[in-house]
Amino acid sequence: MENQHLNVKSAGGWGALISSGKFLMREGFLKGSQTLFRLNQVEGFDCPGCAWPDPEDSERSMTEFCENGVKAIAFETTNKRASSELFSQKTVSELNELDVYSITNQGRLTEPFYYNRAKDKYEPISWDSAFEVVSKHLKSLEKPDDAIFYTSGRTSNEAAFLYQLMGRMLGTNNFPDCSNMCHESSGVGMGESVGIGKGTVSLEDFDKAELIMIFGQNPGTNHPRMLSELQKANKRGAKIVSINPLKEAGLVSFVHPQDVGQMLTNKATPISTNYYQVKLGSDMALVQAIVKYILENYSITLDLEFIEKHTAGFEEYKKQILSKDWNELVKQTSLSKEEIIEIAELYVESDKTICCWAMGLTQHEHGVATIEEVMNLLLLKGNIGKEGAGACPVRGHSNVQGDRTVGISEAPKEDFLQKIDSVFNFKSPRSHGYDVVHAIKAMHKEKNKVFIGLGGNFADAAPDTKITYEALESCNLTVHISTHLNKSHLICGKEALILPCLGRTELDIQQNGVQSVTVEDSMSMVHPSKGRNTPASRDLKSEPAIIAGIADATFGKEKVDFIDLISDYNKIREKIEEVLPTFTSYNASMESKTGLELYNSARNRVWETETKKANFLVNIAPDLTLDENHLSLMTMRSHDQFNTTVYDTNDRYRGIKNKRKIIFLNEKDIKKLGLKNGEFVNIQSHSKDEIKREVLNFEVVAYDIKEGCAGAYFPEATPLVSINHFDKKSFTPSYKFIDITLEKVNK
Repeated sequence: MENQHLNVKSAGGWGALISSGKFLMREGFLKGSQTLFRLNQVEGFDCPGCAWPDPEDSERSMTEFCENGVKAIAFETTNKRASSELFSQKTVSELNELDVYSITNQGRLTEPFYYNRAKDKYEPISWDSAFEVVSKHLKSLEKPDDAIFYTSGRTSNEAAFLYQLMGRMLGTNNFPDCSNMCHESSGVGMGESVGIGKGTVSLEDFDKAELIMIFGQNPGTNHPRMLSELQKANKRGAKIVSINPLKEAGLVSFVHPQDVGQMLTNKATPISTNYYQVKLGSDMALVQAIVKYILENYSITLDLEFIEKHTAGFEEYKKQILSKDWNELVKQTSLSKEEIIEIAELYVESDKTICCWAMGLTQHEHGVATIEEVMNLLLLKGNIGKEGAGACPVRGHSNVQGDRTVGISEAPKEDFLQKIDSVFNFKSPRSHGYDVVHAIKAMHKEKNKVFIGLGGNFADAAPDTKITYEALESCNLTVHISTHLNKSHLICGKEALILPCLGRTELDIQQNGVQSVTVEDSMSMVHPSKGRNTPASRDLKSEPAIIAGIADATFGKEKVDFIDLISDYNKIREKIEEVLPTFTSYNASMESKTGLELYNSARNRVWETETKKANFLVNIAPDLTLDENHLSLMTMRSHDQFNTTVYDTNDRYRGIKNKRKIIFLNEKDIKKLGLKNGEFVNIQSHSKDEIKREVLNFEVVAYDIKEGCAGAYFPEATPLVSINHFDKKSFTPSYKFIDITLEKVNK
């Protein structure tokens, strides 16, 4: 293939350095570059870019950051300001005409703003008045469940704990959060399988694994620091198998930007020893085919002692897999028999295997089932609770896992609620709350709700954009606690507030002095984060202080003195420890700077499931057959993007410059559909609800993607995602398998 977009390059290297420098220069070089040297340091702050863990102190470099970390810091330390001057010049309607890049790059928010509907403009409001507006609406609700408290994974443990406490004091478990849209399937699937919804590996396990299998993940863009661990693993002889519909630069090879020798020679280290391009959604069938081949040809390699002692359901699972038709499984995967056998034999030969994955597995209608199938594969050889082995769902948000740990859940466990009741002397609600999908449906149907967003960009992140916008607009009040302007602020309820907060890099000074917050990484390590920069504005408050202000205006101090709790965040952490004993010696651990490793039951081969064992679970692979000339589309990030935050309009690893409305297609599909590279198409999605969803004028880009599959950036392609297509257990929308057709645009 000759097209420029098919020439996959190495990740990292000079391109990463040049790109990093460009972003620092654009946003403010001096402040940004000085800030970087405190990023992911013991005395510094945690990177907001992803949840990849930090190495041990003795192995930590002075430059413990990646290209995307640089972009996140440049974005936060920018000299640009979204101030009252911006809002006096532009109406909300005018701002809504801007594209996602232009909206998010207006700069840091500087003070609280209230939406004046008559003028269609945001105007400054005092903090006390803003808190009174929220309090008035919360106290006038017909029922507590008319309030919806959304959480972004950037939120600290301290803020998240206060947030859930405020909501439960009000009387609701409506805590949809970003994990509902990304890794919820991991939590549910792993919970049913091994009793805990978190990864079971540590960073040290990557130094000992013999085989690392990477499903549906693009670490080069989404978790770049992971590449250094994969590079080390490859160099010491570990096998790395990547399974992905697209050829991604970060999974092919890597030049470490902080390795002088590599940079001087520009010689890349291979990452994947084996790369397999599967059709979207077929990972489950692939794992079943691998397991069937192993059971029929290498049953002697199974860890029968582990299976007998630690698992339940093996015989039923074995019977079900052996009954499957091999040729049909092969057909579903779109790989050849030889490729599947090759993967199976790599697994058989390895005594220590880690399986990693991201949204390529979770964002499907069968996401939970797929995760459970990966767990079945690991259980076959006892690869849970074993050194150098385990499950590694790689989280994209820096504290999405921590938020869940401290209580952000629409379905909290009874023992957690009992602890809340005991420690704070009130009765928590027991009814199941709203996840993201059901929050949108409720707002869309019932109207007049109060929506509060603690970080994030709900309007652009959530599925079915038109319905999501209508749902937010039907609210009596929408409130967004944010650092930067985003689309959610422009989709206003009858009343709307923007409450600007401190960034991760900034000094947080409360009554008792400078405060630190804490976050949990993908491997259950909790560590402190303390900003040092002067805040972007004197009128910013921390997330805990904003929550405390709302709670105090709503409840006063009779049950909980929120204002006292934020005077010193140690007080919040003491309450977290009272409610969650796994946070033993929480404050002492944070003071010692060593961090706190939370107990992980599955890592210790303690199975907190109904059977009290790890479960082999039987699932039926879905039928992914599409009609003639239909394609399966996945939404994805560009390289210059973090979730819905678009830093720039380029995608260096995929050869894209200054454009976002594109669709990646295999050259064979382009030819088959009578199209040409560079032509424009309208994209229509097809769903069981028969609602017409369409996006217009997307440029066709030939790319090394599996035939029959397509890729497009979110949020531009998010309007195609049906609110009614989701996993029936995790309720995660199907962002990674959208049935589409293309219509050529005649220009």
